[in-house]
Parts: sequence; structure tokens; C-alpha cells
Amino acid sequence: MSQLPLIQANELSVHRGTDAILQHVSLRIHPGEITTIVGPNGSGKSTLLKALVGSVPLSHGSIDRQPGLRVGYLPQTVNIDPTLPLTVGRLLSLPKMVKRAEIDQVLAQAGLSDCADRPFTQLSGGQRQRVLLARALLGNPQLVILDEPTQGLDQPGSAHFYRQIEEIRSELGCAILMVSHELHVVMASSDHVICLNGHVCCAGRPEQVATAPEYRALFGTGTQGALALYRHEHTHHHDH
Repeated sequence: MSQLPLIQANELSVHRGTDAILQHVSLRIHPGEITTIVGPNGSGKSTLLKALVGSVPLSHGSIDRQPGLRVGYLPQTVNIDPTLPLTVGRLLSLPKMVKRAEIDQVLAQAGLSDCADRPFTQLSGGQRQRVLLARALLGNPQLVILDEPTQGLDQPGSAHFYRQIEEIRSELGCAILMVSHELHVVMASSDHVICLNGHVCCAGRPEQVATAPEYRALFGTGTQGALALYRHEHTHHHDH
């Protein structure tokens, strides 16, 4: 497997008017790794993802992508008119037609087989998120970018969704880059964590980040950060 990064941000800065949203952010996303960005509200997490996919302009810095890099993207909000009689398969065929075999394949990968003919608006919140995950898997991406993919799901639904993401990484060998506010899940399932607050406060393996002073300043020290919380929940998962 190539160890060259799939995507690399170099001293990236983004401004909105005179406000600096991101300053001097550098990161690398390597093949096959799950990288999670954490940070408080307003820390620029979604803006960073949008910058990486090229949908917001940079004030400074550069982004290097592997030539021909295939990226799947699940944005934080997708507005679909509830009055539109769209089936799941039709939604996955917008804006360009997709063969039924590929639709069935990505739905199965997202854990939602036999749903292509169901109306999208009749699905539960968790099922809708899986359809959008399936949409991000079209075209066999090398990198899948997910912006708070479990927003609005309950805890069991979130846990199930994250397990699906790990299975997708194992099955497809793609890299995953996601924003999450569920710190205990991040610490359990990520290879690399980036703590963002307008700039990169700290980054590294989950256990390194959990003990970093910058991380503790943002997320507290009472339980030795989220890693201890995860270990406690993992140990007592049969109680829930």
C-alpha cells in the first residue's frame, strides 16, 4: 500500500470576511486510516472538510491530492423536500444515473440492503443516514469524508453507524475522515485524532491526544478525558 498521503493540507487558512475561521492548519490523510476531527462548536471543523473537498476558498496555504483521487462526501445537512416522491434508488441516481447493481452494492455496504425501491421520506433517521452514506460510497472512493454523520441519531443508532464505518474501511480499504462530537467513540475507533479549535491544538493517536494538555483544556480532565470514559463504558457495556 502506498504510504504517500491521499490528501495533504499545508498551512491552510480560511477567512469569512475579516474573521479567521481556520489558521495555519496542516494535516495528512493516509490510505486506509480512520482520522477523526474533534473540537468545540465553532472551531472550524465543517469548514475544514469543505476546504479539503474544494467547496470553500483558501485565504492561504495549499492542498495536495493524489492524482485522480476519488472522494465520497457526506455533508452535515442534506435538505430533501419531503413532498418529493423519491425512492432511495432514484436519490442515489441524482445528479447522474447509476446502474442498479451499483446502487444495490453501496446500500449493502452501508448496511441497508433491499431498500432501493422504498420512498426515502418513509425511512427512519438512521436509515436515511445510511442512504447518504451509501451515496458517499458511489464510485468506489479512496477517501470517504463524513461530517457529523450520526447527528440526530440516538446512542445505539450512533454506535451501530460507527461499526458500519469500521466495516466499510475493512471491506473497501478506503480512508475515512470524519468530524464527530462523540469523544468516546472517536477514541475507540480512530487511528488518528486531530483536535481543532481554529488551528490544530494537538494531533496523534487517540491515547496521545487524550492525555495532551490542549485536549484536556477543551474537553476536561475529570475522567482523564474521553478515553477513560470509553474504557468504562466498554467494560460495562452489558449493563446498557
